Amino acid sequence: MTYEHTITNLPLENEYPKLVRDKIPEIIEQNGGEAPFRTLAEDEFFGYLKKKATEEAGELAASDTDSNLLEEMADLREVLDTIARLKGFTPEQVTKVQDEKRAKRGGFELRLLMLNNDQPNTN
Repeated sequence: MTYEHTITNLPLENEYPKLVRDKIPEIIEQNGGEAPFRTLAEDEFFGYLKKKATEEAGELAASDTDSNLLEEMADLREVLDTIARLKGFTPEQVTKVQDEKRAKRGGFELRLLMLNNDQPNTN
C-alpha cells in the first residue's frame, strides 16, 4: 500500500523519504497498511526537519478553511519547536529575537505589499 496525504495532496506531501510524526507507523498499521521506516541519524535529522518545515508551510499556504489553517499552523509550529529543541534554543530566545526584529523592522500589521518599479503605488 502506498501512503498518500489525502488532505491537500501537494507534491512535497507525497515526496519520499519524508520525516513523519512518531505515531504514523502505528496509525498506518492500524489502518491495514504498511510502510518502511528507519530512524534518522542525528546528523541527518536537521536536514529532514528543514524539508518538513517547507512541506508544512506549503500546506499552510494551500489551506482553504480556518480549521485547516489552524491545523497546518500547529503542524508548522511542531516542526519549528522541534528544530528549536534540537538546536538548544529556548522559547524565550526565539521570542526575544522575534521581538527585536519586530522593534527594528516592524511586524505585518500595516499589510504592506512591496511593488516592483513598474507597478503604480495606489496609496
